[in-house]
Amino acid sequence: MQGLSDPRVIRPLLEKYGFHFSKALGQNFLVDGTVCPKMASLCGAAETGNVLEIGPGIGVLTYELAQKARRVAAVELDRRLFPLLSETLADCPNVRLVEGDAMKLDLAALLAEQFGGERAVVCANLPYYITSPLVMLLLEERLSIDSITVMVQKEAAERLCAEPGTRASGAVSAAVRYFAEPEILFHVGRGSFFPAPNVDSAVIRLRLREKPPVEVEDEALFFRTVRASFAQRRKTAVNSVSNTMGMEKDAVRRAFSAAGLPENARAEALRLEDFARLCAALALERNGKTGEKGTAGDHQ
Repeated sequence: MQGLSDPRVIRPLLEKYGFHFSKALGQNFLVDGTVCPKMASLCGAAETGNVLEIGPGIGVLTYELAQKARRVAAVELDRRLFPLLSETLADCPNVRLVEGDAMKLDLAALLAEQFGGERAVVCANLPYYITSPLVMLLLEERLSIDSITVMVQKEAAERLCAEPGTRASGAVSAAVRYFAEPEILFHVGRGSFFPAPNVDSAVIRLRLREKPPVEVEDEALFFRTVRASFAQRRKTAVNSVSNTMGMEKDAVRRAFSAAGLPENARAEALRLEDFARLCAALALERNGKTGEKGTAGDHQ
């Protein structure tokens, strides 16, 4: 169904199916007719042919993706939307609706089932409250996807795409760069949504890397080192790592020195290769006792 970004079309549909917005699920629907076609064109749907969408809402983006891709699998948590989606996507036979929580589904199995082992891209207008956890889940799972194109809150976009070693970077910035090459594609004002949120948004694209840009022996320790460095941003990275990882400060100082890093360095000044060297040095200081588990997604 066309015109899904027009409030004159949306309101009667919502009334017809007795649908009310859920603040808990972060439901704000697009009313800017230029955004979704642009996302569908830039996400690689036409080139890859297979798209996984998360949170289709009333199908605004889904419809546009269906015009570009051979197959679209749209995962929706809110069961109330299924009758409405059946109408809005009635002329899109290449769309398959999947009920479930993307944070809990076996995404590798879902992709294999929907796309027969072929590679896919992810494209979605994400609820703000699951942005970072879901993005990191998609990256950590090492799925058969080439890229992730998502609309997120503007501040989250800037943090996710920040270059490690710059003031805007955080633990999640380093984790994203480890797995992907991120970029901000374009900005979307709050007036583009119904009801309008209190923040602006941005569309970002993460192109997944074939292999990480740095080599680390223990990924769990690497990501734990990154998180620990940023855990207390007002302190130096030495103090933050010592306090968070429970290591003697002298041992952490020696690790920083061995990694060629100044003792007064702060986490936002460290590049990805700095974290890799620091991780290796910390492992030596801990005499190889690096068995504690951690993941990239357990970020701050």
